[in-house]
Amino acid sequence: MSIDVNNESGTEVDEQAILDIARYALARMRIHPLSELSVIVVDAEAMEQLHIQWMDLPGPTDVMSFPMDELRPPAKDDEEPPQGLLGDIVLCPEVAKKQGEEAPTQHSMDEELQLLTVHGVLHLLGYDHEEPDEKAEMFGLQAAIVDGWRTEKGHTGPSPAPTVS
Repeated sequence: MSIDVNNESGTEVDEQAILDIARYALARMRIHPLSELSVIVVDAEAMEQLHIQWMDLPGPTDVMSFPMDELRPPAKDDEEPPQGLLGDIVLCPEVAKKQGEEAPTQHSMDEELQLLTVHGVLHLLGYDHEEPDEKAEMFGLQAAIVDGWRTEKGHTGPSPAPTVS
């Protein structure tokens, strides 16, 4: 899996954890091991510009996903996953920090960025949360992936509740 993490935010973030959880999520979703992903970490001003440009919404947001080849997880266990460019995930640590502090189970900015990375991966794979059934499926997968990764890494604290709307 080729994953690039580029921190342009000026904020120190755990880039290795972002890389590791993205790799874990893609493997768990059975995405081809030669597929490519880019994760860009930006400041609030840059995120706000992207949010306005692409969503026509004011203010910065926590995560945005820009799919490329519209890869999807294989439908069957014996199906060969396609290879390609997944796209870009853009994260904003300033928003992540605030969300982590305000979440029912308070957690760090880095823990929120890990959650948001998985959220972004799922969006790149075609998952959405506009409808209640879609939201239940996506947030269920998101929690399972984050919990699985944290268990594998030996993280013993509570999992952060989803704060993505």
